[in-house]
Amino acid sequence: MKSTQFFSKIFLVLCLILASCQRDDGITNDSNQNENIPDTFSDYFGNEISRNFLGTVIDKNHNPIEGVSITIGNATALTDNNGVFIIKDANVFERFGYIKAEKAGYIHGSRSVVPTNGTNKVTIMLLEETVTGTVSSGSVSTVTAPDGSAVSFDGNFVKEDGSAYSGSVNVIMHHLDPTDDDVELQMPGMLYAQNEDGAERMLQTLGMLAVELRGSGGEDLNLAEGSTSEIKIPVDASLLSTAPAAIPLWYFDETSGVWKEEGEATLQGNMYVGSVSHFSFWNCDIPAEAITLCVNVTNEDGQPVSNIKVVITSATFGSRNGYTNENGEVCGYVPSNETLTLSIINYEICGASILHSENIGPFNSDSSINIIVPTPDSPEITLETVRGRFKTCDNEDVNNGYVRLKYDNFTFIDIVENGTFEINLFRCSAYNTFSVRAFDADNLQSTDDINYTFTSPLTDLGILQPCNNLTEFIQYTIDDEETVLIAEDIYAARYVNNSGQNLVINNGWSSDENCFILKGRLNDPEYTGSYNHVPQSGQEKGFYYYSLCDNIPNTENISVYNLTSIGTLGEYIDLNFSGTFLGTDGNTHTISGIIHVLRDQ
Repeated sequence: MKSTQFFSKIFLVLCLILASCQRDDGITNDSNQNENIPDTFSDYFGNEISRNFLGTVIDKNHNPIEGVSITIGNATALTDNNGVFIIKDANVFERFGYIKAEKAGYIHGSRSVVPTNGTNKVTIMLLEETVTGTVSSGSVSTVTAPDGSAVSFDGNFVKEDGSAYSGSVNVIMHHLDPTDDDVELQMPGMLYAQNEDGAERMLQTLGMLAVELRGSGGEDLNLAEGSTSEIKIPVDASLLSTAPAAIPLWYFDETSGVWKEEGEATLQGNMYVGSVSHFSFWNCDIPAEAITLCVNVTNEDGQPVSNIKVVITSATFGSRNGYTNENGEVCGYVPSNETLTLSIINYEICGASILHSENIGPFNSDSSINIIVPTPDSPEITLETVRGRFKTCDNEDVNNGYVRLKYDNFTFIDIVENGTFEINLFRCSAYNTFSVRAFDADNLQSTDDINYTFTSPLTDLGILQPCNNLTEFIQYTIDDEETVLIAEDIYAARYVNNSGQNLVINNGWSSDENCFILKGRLNDPEYTGSYNHVPQSGQEKGFYYYSLCDNIPNTENISVYNLTSIGTLGEYIDLNFSGTFLGTDGNTHTISGIIHVLRDQ
């Protein structure tokens, strides 16, 4: 897998990733004499509903693309500088939602999903409009890509209005290999199709080819009526043993968002070769009857588990996978009338082991099942919850925003609802730090990337505020009351004395309402890590002085301090803490806080 992973790979449809069918020369499993086919294909989609979408658009290097036009039904949006878009209450259907992504310089991208009840997360990888070769009208020619994929032309082309085109033609080609990790992000729609009889099918791809034609003025072109082109699509060596000698061809209909059967390709060597009469994405696929399946994942306490990988394996059609949303739900198409294996997989940095597995099905109609993930046997893996509140600089709840959490090489993006957010993830004990950045889409503001250490099983980040002029801050909350924010006159230093390495953070030594002082002795040379409150008179490593001045007597602190980062001069010190203290009122209080300050010494 690539080192950078976007959990909005998070297809909320279970995308096909393996081809494992054992067949003879023909496709024989796509007939059902008793199948009831509707007059209109869209009748399969069900009733119209409204759903929320959170998506990311990236390029082939997994970099975000800003300014991509997103369309879902009648709703539109543009991606921000993180490649992220939010569309709420978009009109989709119970069994089908279609998201289109367009930007100059890239071929059209899209994603189709089986909508869930929660936030539907998608990732779309746009492919650049790179010219593979140039041909001329009136001449027979062939364009061949370095991987061997090829398209031949008879020289007859037309413009979008049907009028004849004369001149040079730029040919844009992209071969999509089903064994490539990124094929799920690059392909349009999902592997959901209309066969030649008008029936719905799920598909198992053996290869795709995108072809777009541009005139010398940049205009879209296509083949003239009556003209055909031969296409050649390579088949990966690992799939040749299961590749049928003849396979249906399917093209992607950008209007409806589904694949449609048209023609056939034959296997010649390691290439599928077929004839087509127009250009779009073309796909060599084995079809299967399917139903929609929604999987709801909870822990043993009945709490939804989000951002967890669900893999469903068919002995005939290979495996599909997806990630659960904030409600612990993931939906998609699976083969009907077949016993399936469902597995819950942890992240690759944790070894990609199976946390839970069971047989499910067979299903002969759309279904929903509940799965309980047991507590992992290994103490090395724990289920974490990260929550917080997100407010504007005017202290109002952010209602159109999102939070990005980075854990090792994984990125989680979750929507903010009514100023709050909560992210679940499995954590490996070897990786106990993460960073968070929050984005306010309405005011186009964001926080810094702030580093944290997990405080298992719940890490409360308190209040995040995306003030552009807020370069450093100390923030704490006592007894779930209003959060105190200190953003001025902060001093932070790491220094050496006879006791060793020390850290001090304060904003003055007075008894002002927002006075804050923190002092401690650090491990040397590994400064970061977890520390306890220790006696001021001793030499233990830890934080021996912690006070809100007159509000906390120093002697009765029971706190844990997680020092996540401590940079050089001018760089950030990140620390989060939680615990209890005996107040001057004689009562015990809870406290949690975040420190994100620039080092002065």
